[in-house]
Amino acid sequence: MKMNFKLIILLYCVLVSCEASKNVVYLQDAANEAAMRTGVEAAGVVVKPKDILSIIVSSKNPELVVAFNLPIYSYQAGSTRESSSYTQRILGYHVDSEGDIEFPLLGKLHVAGMNREQLSEMIKQKLISENLLKDPIVIVEFMNFYISVLGEVKTPGTFNITEDRITLLQALSRAGDMTIYGRRDNVLVQREINGVVTYFRVDIRSEALLKSPVYYLQQNDIVYVEPNNAVAARSRINENRTVGVWISVASLLTSIASLIIISTK
Repeated sequence: MKMNFKLIILLYCVLVSCEASKNVVYLQDAANEAAMRTGVEAAGVVVKPKDILSIIVSSKNPELVVAFNLPIYSYQAGSTRESSSYTQRILGYHVDSEGDIEFPLLGKLHVAGMNREQLSEMIKQKLISENLLKDPIVIVEFMNFYISVLGEVKTPGTFNITEDRITLLQALSRAGDMTIYGRRDNVLVQREINGVVTYFRVDIRSEALLKSPVYYLQQNDIVYVEPNNAVAARSRINENRTVGVWISVASLLTSIASLIIISTK
């Protein structure tokens, strides 16, 4: 009888281990060495209204590009003379609600929907075609590409992204990865689309994530990792410390102990 009981316990532990693995492994149904195309274009982040862009123009003759570059300004950090310091920052181009910017000498440019390379090439060709510069080099950067990761991750926070694109898995990595208590099957991504806040829920355990519109994140996306049921239940117990709750828990533990004793006889 004791041997049968040990075998039952061992079998139970194996089953629990397998089930736990299914709950935490990412992309667990992805085939080994199989290539799968994502369901969204990976052209990088595109310009949207309210974005702030850094656009720097350079040339062999530095005197000719002064008119095209915004000035660098200094601002004071700190409240007292002893603790304050001055920091330099490049001014950026604000994209208006119509998706336009005002660029020196070129006037109004429609930039919404372009990625960095497309915008850089457009400005370069306009400078050449209007005989303003012969050999311009145009560098475009996003100054407001931020991603926020909240919930059951090791280091939640807002992260400045310097790359052209970032995936949901990379964003979770920036936040130190999900804790063991985070729900992998119901990760929430909040995104503003044309002024409307839209919510997406994805299961990062499945390769279907690769075809999700939030596989590649966009500027100002918010990722929220929901706690699993165990954490939620523990929170409810901590909030409701009544005698009845603890009596129920004690009764359950007593019943389990009685079953174990009976099985070992």
